[in-house]
Amino acid sequence: MKFRSDPAAVRGSIAPLVTPFTDSGELDLASLRSLVRWQMEQGSHGISTGGSTGEPGALDARERVAVMAAVAEETAGRVPFLPGTGSAKLEETLWLTGEAQRLGADIALVITPYYARPTQEGLYRWYATVASEFPDLPIVIYNVPSRTAVDIAPQTVGRLRRDHDNIVGIKETTKDFEHFSHVLHHCGRDFLMWSGIELLCLPLLAIGGVGFVSAAANLAPAAVARMYTAYVEGDHRTALDLHYALHPLVELLFVETNPAPAKWVLQQRGLITSGHVRPPLAPPTEAGIARINELLAHSEGAA
Repeated sequence: MKFRSDPAAVRGSIAPLVTPFTDSGELDLASLRSLVRWQMEQGSHGISTGGSTGEPGALDARERVAVMAAVAEETAGRVPFLPGTGSAKLEETLWLTGEAQRLGADIALVITPYYARPTQEGLYRWYATVASEFPDLPIVIYNVPSRTAVDIAPQTVGRLRRDHDNIVGIKETTKDFEHFSHVLHHCGRDFLMWSGIELLCLPLLAIGGVGFVSAAANLAPAAVARMYTAYVEGDHRTALDLHYALHPLVELLFVETNPAPAKWVLQQRGLITSGHVRPPLAPPTEAGIARINELLAHSEGAA
């Protein structure tokens, strides 16, 4: 099967962008476009939207498409674009995935349907439906059980990979590192895998992963991209140095619920006009800001 772009070429640091809002809570597409340009200047190997860091649950479907359209126009094929198109509703997932394809996305990231806690058979049928509707679009499963309350089993991923040529990979956001290996064992080592867990990004490369979708790239895109490049070029010492240098920023991201800390930092740096997060999220507390500043002071090697 031939796709518009080669999904196997989508490697390295894929930055999962925050969604900027104005102080009043409206979409700030100008700041979003500026972030995309900055990410490309800093060396990120690709751009993603609509993941957990992008607050997709706080956006309506048309806002999600507006975000995709702005990023697609800014990237303009210069780096791969991997929008998240999944939701808790199948019809909405299909519509968003169709819009991503229309806008020229290289890959669609489809999250496991959240809240419903489907069985493995339900998950298989969900992804089989999406894959069958868009046979010319590479589909990547997005597994994040801490947020969706469901974990897609390696055997289910393997079954989907065998039955649908356009299910080409998975974004694994689970701290169960054995799960990563089991998926590659069931799917074959040519199956594309990205880590969504910051401190498992570098380890994943050692077992056959192709990159990462790390929220840390919002704050230190150059360092996250260099970590990948150093590893694949055989400079493992530099890759390890960067892995450990990123630790304070990784902790910073989760001082309070992601992406509120990252947005606060981006506003302080003048990269977005507002650190606003939509309810039910809240801006960092005073105690949170104090801890963020403390961690920033220890992140010079990465920021």
